[in-house]
Parts: sequence; C-alpha cells; structure tokens
Amino acid sequence: MHHPHPKKIPYLVFADENGNILEDVNYEALGRSGRDAVKLSVKDFIELPEGSELFHLPERKPYGFNKKTKTIELYPHGSAVAVFVSPAHPQTYLSAYEKIGKAPILPLYAYTAVGWLDGKFYTTAVRIDPDIRQDFKQFNLSAIRRKINSLKKKYPGNRLVEHLANNCALTYHCRAAQNYFLNRWECPVPSSPACNAECLGCISLQPDENPVNSSHFRLKFTPSVQEIVEVAVDHLQTAPTPIVSFGQGCEGEPLLVWEVLRDAIKEIRRKTKNGIININTNGSKPEAVEELCKAGLQSIRVSMNSAQKEWYTNYYLPRNYTFDDVRESIKVLRRNNGWASINYFTFPGLTDSPEEYAALKKLICETDLSMIQWRNFNIDPDWYIRKAKIGETGEPLGIVNLMNLLKKEFPHLAYGYFNPSEDTQKQYWVKSYRTLIANS
Repeated sequence: MHHPHPKKIPYLVFADENGNILEDVNYEALGRSGRDAVKLSVKDFIELPEGSELFHLPERKPYGFNKKTKTIELYPHGSAVAVFVSPAHPQTYLSAYEKIGKAPILPLYAYTAVGWLDGKFYTTAVRIDPDIRQDFKQFNLSAIRRKINSLKKKYPGNRLVEHLANNCALTYHCRAAQNYFLNRWECPVPSSPACNAECLGCISLQPDENPVNSSHFRLKFTPSVQEIVEVAVDHLQTAPTPIVSFGQGCEGEPLLVWEVLRDAIKEIRRKTKNGIININTNGSKPEAVEELCKAGLQSIRVSMNSAQKEWYTNYYLPRNYTFDDVRESIKVLRRNNGWASINYFTFPGLTDSPEEYAALKKLICETDLSMIQWRNFNIDPDWYIRKAKIGETGEPLGIVNLMNLLKKEFPHLAYGYFNPSEDTQKQYWVKSYRTLIANS
C-alpha cells in the first residue's frame, strides 16, 4: 500500500553553488513555525506531491538537527531549499533557515520545509481538498491551444476572452483560465483593473519602492456586461458542475465595479439558471455585496491573512474600508442563504497561534461561515513578520491540530482549497445536517 509518510525523519537538503540539491545524512530536516526552527515527527512529512517546485533560497543557510550532538544547528554548507507545494496542499511548516548578510527579499511564493529519504523528497503539507481541478496531470497544452482558437473565433473582439487566453492561460499558465478553455469546473472572470487595498503580497501590482516584484501584470480594462455574459453563460450552460468567479489574482477588487457585475449577473441569470456565481473579494463593500445577492450572487470567498483586525489591517493596508466591513460582507451572504468562504492565508506559527485561533473562532460564530479554504501564503516569511508588525505570539498549536480542533467545535464547517460546485455544497449541507442530528 502507498504510504504517504516516510519510515523515519528525512535528511536535511541544501543547494550547492550550481543549484544542485544534496542531502546530508548526519542531519535531520527541520521545519519552521513562526520565527523558530522546530523538530518534526515522521507524521509531519508526506511524499512531495506531483507538480510541486523546489527552490533554493539565496543568502540563507538551512537549519538542521545534528543526529550526533542531538542539537539544532545552522548548517555551514550551501544554501537553504524550500518547496512550493502544488495546489490543494496547505503547508504545515515553513522551510527553516537563517538569512546571511543582506539577503534579498524572496519572491512571492510559499516556502515549505523539505527533506530527502530513500530516493524521494518529502515535505510538510496535507491534502485538504480531493478536487483534482488544478492537479498537474489534468492539463494538456495543445488541447488548451485548440480550445483557445475556437473560442476566439466564437467571440471575436471579446477582450475578456483575449485576456484569459493570451495573458492568463498561455503566458502565466493560470490553471483557472486553462480550465475555462477546457470547458470544465470553475471559470475565472477578471473584471476590475483597480483596487482599494495595497496588500504586501499583491501578485498583480506592487509599488515601485517595494523590493518584491508582482508575479504578473494586472488586467488593464473593465469588461463590458456583454463580454462577461458571453464568457459566463457559455460556461454555465456547457461545463459539468460549473462555477463562474469574479475576482482573480490578475486583477484588482471586483466590488469596485459592482454595478457592472450586478447587471451582468442579472443578464446571466435571465439566460441560464445553471451552476454557481461566485465572487472572490476583499469584502470591502457590504452594501455592494447585498446588491449582488439580490441580482443572483450565490457564493463569496473573502481573502484574509488573519481574523485579527490589527494583523489584517497591517497586511491589507485597506483604503476607505475596515475589517468590520469585511466581516459584514460575509454576514450579508449568509443572510441571503449563500455560501460564504474565507480564503485563509496559512502561516505556520501565526495562523495556529492562540490569539489567532480565538479570533478565528469568534469570526466563524459571528458570521456563520460556511467554509475555510486553507491556502498557502505566498510571501517572504521574515519580510511579512516585519512589515505586518507581528509581535510575540503564544505557543503555536500546530496547523493540523488547529484544523482538527476547529472541526470538533464547528462540525458544519467545510474545509477545502477551491470554491465548491453546487454538488459539493449540497454534500456538505447534508453531511453537516447529519452531524447536527447525531450530536443533538
């Protein structure tokens, strides 16, 4: 039987000056939680999921556990290595390293612990979502190119189709955009070039003075109602278990163009009742969310790095809105019997700190949240801690332990990585209803 955990704790790995990754059998791999290097157990590791990428980290030395002296040491050779884990796998520990001298700030990826044993890499993550919609094996570039050509012919002059094809699917290999062209699952509908937050880890627009680059260019136009309707209706009518989602990594905040979205949603719903209409958003405008719900919005995913107002505000740097607006937007969706998720950026040692756990429980209770999407936090950990002014925190609970504790307290709460389809939402409602009956 395939066993995901190693037989013993994997060895430390490091990169030499040519970028070759080597192991040292005298040292065990460590993880990082918050600011600290920590010893791991066999259960913390899984085989490296397919589609994950290995990085070596410039000007950073790895920490390892010296098996002879039984101590945690800064490893003297090479540079530290981390894994960017493939989708559906939130990390449970960060890569443990120490910066040397003036180390450059790391680009916007998530840096997960990694080790080597018996000819395999192992990393510290859990599969949180069985959904295969972004699995590496699901994508064939020549099929995607063929579908792009036929959709461009079908909707000539539709700038949204052009953007999703040329920028998203072909240049950035965005899995969501590729799925749109492959006519399945969730279809992204970027719609807003502007934003009302200045997130430290924004992947589409970084201020010039920041020492990190955005990973791609932002949408440059607001699509018309007609352009949105063409993309959305086609997808909802023809794809199995379809979702259309406003608010993507390649754009600003969709609620800033809520009037366009309201008119588009009404028009979409006039043409088809199929599937789920979702918005991925910072939740900054609850009144706009209310209007969208009246038009036919069924699902919301609100991004947050933290359920604590101070940590949230220091990361998002919101303009003309507050953390209370964000909470209110989640409540609005639930009052309208919609599905409300948070896109929860998981940072081992901070997300599972006692302060954050208390704040998250309060948020779940107050908003009647439907789901947590456990997402990896694409940011240099040291830079984030400094810029978001994160002070000392209590002893962390452990990410997996946190997930289990929350599940016990809120059995109805769905866990995942992606926006759920109508079928998946129904399964969760049935399951949570059964749990409530069993517990009553």
